[in-house]
Amino acid sequence: MKNTKIVLFEGREVRKVWHDGEWWFSIIDAIEILAGNDRPRKYWSDLKRKLLNEGYLEVSEKIGQLKLEAPDGKMRETDCANTETMLRIIQSVPSPKAEPFKQWLAKVGYDRIREIENPELAANRAREIYRAKGYPEGWIEKRMRGIEVRESLTSEWKNRGAKEGIEYAILTNEILGGTFDMSAEDYKKFKGLKRENLRDHMDDLELILTMLGEATTTRIHKDRNSNGFEKLKSDAKEGGAVAGSTRKDIEKRTGKKISTKKNFLNIKQTKKIK
Repeated sequence: MKNTKIVLFEGREVRKVWHDGEWWFSIIDAIEILAGNDRPRKYWSDLKRKLLNEGYLEVSEKIGQLKLEAPDGKMRETDCANTETMLRIIQSVPSPKAEPFKQWLAKVGYDRIREIENPELAANRAREIYRAKGYPEGWIEKRMRGIEVRESLTSEWKNRGAKEGIEYAILTNEILGGTFDMSAEDYKKFKGLKRENLRDHMDDLELILTMLGEATTTRIHKDRNSNGFEKLKSDAKEGGAVAGSTRKDIEKRTGKKISTKKNFLNIKQTKKIK
């Protein structure tokens, strides 16, 4: 699975993916911001045709169809370009935001190189993005810890023979299903999410239980020295069951359901999840 992220430019989301040793950006996202057009796909189609007619064939040749998370939450092929090609495209869009966007692109590329050399910078950048969106500090620290737990788990999967993509998704759903009695897709529907990251819309206990399921699965993998998808799947099911048992115990003692439909979509109106 490619390293995909969402970054912000003036509060607007731009999807990007790490491909061939550099960041590639969603052209549609950039066009929507720069052109201020409610039909960015039509605008981009017309602009691409214009560039080709003007003889800029290299622009078309350097555009890649890469998979990014779409508004419906599914991974779909999207026109993407690296920093150099994006700069050429931006030059063709008459917009007062063009120059700031160029500087932003250059900084994003530079920051990624620094983050590879020092992963702590990536964590700090993630914290800054969450703060900018209005997330409370306590939640941010749990989310960052959850990212570390998740990375430890996927590292084990990679080393133990699981294939990135569909097998990672199946293993994740085994854990989530055991923890919350819902798959990732069902949980997103439950919370009314589309392209948003599910974990970015969990509250404290949801995050903690997710971490418990994934950390337990990691421990089981190591203790059993499990290898191969089927054994990893069995471990994931048990790890989810441990977290699920904890969830049910909490619900029994509090008389309240852990899974909540509340999320951070209206973060400006709702400063925190209660």
